[in-house]
Amino acid sequence: MADDYYELLGVSRDVSADDLKKAYRKQAMRHHPDRNPGDKAAEEMFKKVSRAYEVLSDPQKRALYDQHGAAAFEQGGGPGPGAGGFQGVDPMDIFRQMFGGGGGGGFGDIFGGGNGGREEGEDLSMEVEVTLEEAATGVERTVRYRRHAACGSCEGSGAEKGSKVSKCGTCGGKGQVIRSNGFFQIRQTCPTCAGRGEKVDKPCKACRGEGRTVAPHEVPVRIPAGVDTGTRLRSSGNGSAGPRGAPAGDLYLVIRVKEHERFERDGDDLACALPVAFPTLALGGQVDVQTLRGKASLRIPEGTAAGTVFRLRGEGMPNLRSGNRGDLHVRADVHVPAKLTAEQREALEAYAKAGGDAAPARKGKWKFFG
Repeated sequence: MADDYYELLGVSRDVSADDLKKAYRKQAMRHHPDRNPGDKAAEEMFKKVSRAYEVLSDPQKRALYDQHGAAAFEQGGGPGPGAGGFQGVDPMDIFRQMFGGGGGGGFGDIFGGGNGGREEGEDLSMEVEVTLEEAATGVERTVRYRRHAACGSCEGSGAEKGSKVSKCGTCGGKGQVIRSNGFFQIRQTCPTCAGRGEKVDKPCKACRGEGRTVAPHEVPVRIPAGVDTGTRLRSSGNGSAGPRGAPAGDLYLVIRVKEHERFERDGDDLACALPVAFPTLALGGQVDVQTLRGKASLRIPEGTAAGTVFRLRGEGMPNLRSGNRGDLHVRADVHVPAKLTAEQREALEAYAKAGGDAAPARKGKWKFFG
């Protein structure tokens, strides 16, 4: 199954161009071959996220992808260089076009110097539980958690107020060092200054020079309609703050939908069992079915066998991407009364004597889905 380009970049389908660029920058820097020498898995992921960004950053290609998926770009032309059917587009070219840098590496502006070389803050993840009803309509939540935040004493600089800041002696203020590996030179973040390019004479006592402290945080989030267990939502910049003023990571919310006492779920479809009186199954009639949106009427044909499954179209869950609703599958079960009146018992006994209890076995077995 083809990778979902939005999921590869960790963004929603309505992501803005700016957030898309930020997400690609983060993923590309994390998986770039210069940062992961010899790591084939990282190299493969770098190609995938670059391909995803190349498609989604182009409005026309993005529209085609939203309508047809990756298949719109895999027909004709054949695969290009690298794995994953890149179709003639070099992932390194995409990287260079976005961040600059010439041939043969030259990523000093990205992996060293200025903000580019500084270690970003950590991404955080937390689980959010919602009911099936909330998953069907969407819901507003305020999530509370603890994260690293910029130190209030030094305002994230990591230095005591009035202390002297000098150029890092290890990297010469560039924020990066060059390691030789045979014929290759690999640029890496300076281990002394963590890419800052500066040395602090007197580290802040409150944060011990890190520029951040752990503090409680809360953020309002909108959980969209159609989420399911395992759905991941991204809140940009609400992860932990990076050391000494580096950018914050992101917060990922992992959705868990509580089991429902009445409905079972399969994707966008729902299913439930409906007790129906035997006379209604035998003679036919109208019954009410409780759906997520209220009551709906269901016609029971004459002679309906117990276990028959009916479909109420459009009464399932909304699709997270399109908003189109699935269906509700209703299984008609026989309702057996716990107690009978004398008149009911007499009528049933008369029915049994007339041969009404000689019911043939129903062939096959019912199932909600499939």
